[in-house]
Amino acid sequence: MTGTVLFDPLIPLPLLIGLAVLAALGLLLALWRGLSGWALRGLAAAVVLAALAGPSYQTEDRAPLSDIVLLLEDESASQRLSDRAAQTDAAAEGLSARIAARPNTELRRITVPDGAEDAGTRLMTTLADALAEEPRARIAGILALSDGRVHDADLPLDLPAPLHLLQTGRAEDWDRRLTVRNAPAFAIIGEPVTLTLRIDDLGAAPEGGGLTQLDISVDGEEPQSFNVPIGQDLELPVALPHGGRNVIRFSLPEAEGELTDRNNAALIQMNGVRDRLSVLLVSGEPHPGGRTWRNLLKSDSAVDLVHFTILRPPDKQDGVPVNELSLIAFPTRELFMEKIDDFDLIIFDRYQRRGILPALYLDNVAQYVRKGGAVLVAAGPDFASADSLYRSPLGTVLPATPTARVLQEAFPPVVTDIGQRHPVTSDLPGKGDWGRWLRQIDVTADSGDVVMTGADDRPLLVLDRVDEGRVALLASDHAWLWNRGYEGGGPQLELLRRLAHWMMKEPELEEEALMATAQGRTMRITRRTLDETVPPVTITAPDGSTVELPLAPAGPGRFEAEYTGEEIGLYRLENGDEVTVIGLGPAAPREFVETIASDAALRPAIDSLRGGVARMEDGLPRLRDVRLGRPAAGRGWLGLTPRGAYETRDVRQTPLLPGWLVLLLSALFITAAWLREGRR
Repeated sequence: MTGTVLFDPLIPLPLLIGLAVLAALGLLLALWRGLSGWALRGLAAAVVLAALAGPSYQTEDRAPLSDIVLLLEDESASQRLSDRAAQTDAAAEGLSARIAARPNTELRRITVPDGAEDAGTRLMTTLADALAEEPRARIAGILALSDGRVHDADLPLDLPAPLHLLQTGRAEDWDRRLTVRNAPAFAIIGEPVTLTLRIDDLGAAPEGGGLTQLDISVDGEEPQSFNVPIGQDLELPVALPHGGRNVIRFSLPEAEGELTDRNNAALIQMNGVRDRLSVLLVSGEPHPGGRTWRNLLKSDSAVDLVHFTILRPPDKQDGVPVNELSLIAFPTRELFMEKIDDFDLIIFDRYQRRGILPALYLDNVAQYVRKGGAVLVAAGPDFASADSLYRSPLGTVLPATPTARVLQEAFPPVVTDIGQRHPVTSDLPGKGDWGRWLRQIDVTADSGDVVMTGADDRPLLVLDRVDEGRVALLASDHAWLWNRGYEGGGPQLELLRRLAHWMMKEPELEEEALMATAQGRTMRITRRTLDETVPPVTITAPDGSTVELPLAPAGPGRFEAEYTGEEIGLYRLENGDEVTVIGLGPAAPREFVETIASDAALRPAIDSLRGGVARMEDGLPRLRDVRLGRPAAGRGWLGLTPRGAYETRDVRQTPLLPGWLVLLLSALFITAAWLREGRR
């Protein structure tokens, strides 16, 4: 029970002060005139003024509230190193017992888990959430059991009580760490990109660690080993071997006595892209579709196009002397003999044998295909003639044989069943509403995949692989009708773009491919195939364990599945002949970038209210009561600030000058003053 005198003026305070001034002036006047009742008049005025001030006596019934101590227990990944978890558990139990023995004190034990999506230790965020649920006036202290490696220490918090760190770890701890910098998301195939590697020994590292072994593996293949120095930046040039995702893993063997090997590896995933695509376009004669190929290839800034058209074939003589023709002699020998391997794609557009390109050149083109090159033949009536390219050495790699028939009739191009599954022709826009073409060369498919048919279901587009290379045959020269919008047109540019990129082995257009994309620890596996069914995919985890996962149909020629990995690291996927690798999460998570215990991150928050740091290996500190603002830590002790909080259960107010008393006292003093002055 407590009591307090309160004032609640019945009139505004300025008016009350004015009345007090007037009363004082009247009292002085009475004193100056020598009135004998001036003191009684003053007492009457004082009673009235006191009554106007509204004095009352307030009593409160208060119940004391207990102090609250917050105990933050860090259970992040770095706390599972060495014996830190055991240290934390022992300290938590010991502190809980000591706080329970304190009078009028409650304990709140709060767990700090790993942050989502490699966010690290979010200790300050957890503390902010805990403070939002507790009355700040009751917080007597905050104890954090952690290694101090906090990743949100810059979060601004207005702490109501001192923060203390009880630090896990040991003075002799040391760790070896591998870091990779300057790793771009994309790099040009075959051109070196420089990565910066650094190997550091942290903490109380042993002497004599000048060199260590570094293993480098590409796409899960057998690693190559090198001896490299410790504590120095290493400039490493890396050339990507293929397009699409390239997974490069750098790793160190685990050293004896180091805290963990989780930061001994770095996983780099870079997409390989081509710098420039070199295309050779050979047009046998000018025709409406010739410009279509040129416009398509020139529209891509990444394509270097070499195009020549035979404007004056040998069978067309106009009598103009050769030395008067304003034409540039084309370097056919240089292109087809010396620099043919520099091209990514060669296109023959309505070309027929006229002696301009000798058989030796065409045989060289066939060898170019077998060694990994790509040839596309856009056939016109010339392909059905006796001078057809099929009847040259190039015919040995072509996937279809001409029957010598040219079908002059309108037909709508139709995607075949296998074409529905092939990435070149699957999901073409406007399917089923395309304009017709007016001419087709009749061919018989000998090999490869017929992805489109024309008149009477005859092969229209045939794709084939020959040894290391690729060949495509388009048995019509009327694809340009789609570009002109004939009968509504069609996806001509999209079809030809996909066709050209498939031939140049762009990874996203592979018909047989196993791909995976990662989001955190979950990967989405996609299997693209021309088959109607696929076996389960075999997943090999970083620890060597395997699991088979069935793939569900997700569209024509596409099967998918999702898999969540238990570990962070490199996973190997196998499905039939297709193999790929993918990394889930960072090879060295944020929790393992800095593993040596330290109070540096939390030091600003600790110093703000003069808290302290104690190492658990030195034993539990004593707990003392200190006043807020005083030093809250010393040798072997940490301070808590008792808050003295209370809860008010009842409040009562009693007027000190009730109206009847004021009237009585004022009347008595005024009457007494009158009587005293009347006797005079």
